[in-house]
Amino acid sequence: MQGDTADRILESAHALLADRGYSAFSYADIAAMVKIRKASIHHHFPTKAILVTTVLKQHRNELGLALRTVTQRIDNPLKRLDAYVLHWEKCIREKTEPICIAALLGAELPSLPDKVQLEVKRYFRDLKEWVKETLQQGHSKGIIRLEQSASTEAETFIALMHGAMISARTYGTSKVYTSVMQGALRRLDAQL
Repeated sequence: MQGDTADRILESAHALLADRGYSAFSYADIAAMVKIRKASIHHHFPTKAILVTTVLKQHRNELGLALRTVTQRIDNPLKRLDAYVLHWEKCIREKTEPICIAALLGAELPSLPDKVQLEVKRYFRDLKEWVKETLQQGHSKGIIRLEQSASTEAETFIALMHGAMISARTYGTSKVYTSVMQGALRRLDAQL
């Protein structure tokens, strides 16, 4: 049961982070969602920094698993990127995860505790490495066109994606995200 409570706390914290960011939620908010006392949350996660770092580690681990799965299942690197884009489009459209919490926390980085900052940076590093490798593979197969280095193109792709998430949140529709990211994928398509 202890694991179940911790999991529900983490799930609630993740949802609150996506909805409000780091500074705008408290243990009282989680206690109300999970229907437990704040002391129970402190038992599992003594500080907010520990809680959010744990949520981010879980988010990063899920990212790693998803990216490995996409890489194994989809041979075409451009289609891999498209699958990743479509995953987030569905999350935004269905409001299951309206924004990547690492992207949201990246905007708050200067005000975050050091442990949280480090985990946000690790998330960005892992995502960039996968996008860069995918771009390099696509370029070597003649599927992806690179105008700059794969590293710079990966940073551009990630910045566009996260910016499109913020725009979708601002406008209240996934359509802006979809439009921006379809344009990003077309720009990379060596067949166009």
